[in-house]
Amino acid sequence: MTFTSMKPLSFDLASESRQVKGFTTTHWRVVELQPGERGPWALDLQLYLTERAAYRFNLSARTPRLFVRCGEAGQAPRPSAITASQEVAASWLDGEQQVLEADMPLAIQAWLEAYLARHGEAPPEGGKKKRKGAGRAQELNP
Repeated sequence: MTFTSMKPLSFDLASESRQVKGFTTTHWRVVELQPGERGPWALDLQLYLTERAAYRFNLSARTPRLFVRCGEAGQAPRPSAITASQEVAASWLDGEQQVLEADMPLAIQAWLEAYLARHGEAPPEGGKKKRKGAGRAQELNP
């Protein structure tokens, strides 16, 4: 059996107008997210070994999510990337990118579990090891 760390996902975007403090805003959301390349938008979900802890954290949530980067905030969305890592999505938001969320389909959850089973869970992050006495003031011999 061949295992790949990339899977195409297709989806569409839907908008709705909302009233916020007397102003009308447009809210976008991801709809009809499914494996394959059948929708109006298709992006490859690429998994990375360095993100395994983030994938486990996401899968352990009550509702695992996928995150779609959609260009600069305040502009019409143009999807350009998708991730299962909340850490990656947070970095996109820090870069003032628009990020939309969607429930992760069960098929993708199973694929992600298989990826973690095949490559192992992320190693525990320990603190830095210091040399004995490092960082402490030392007496100087005159």
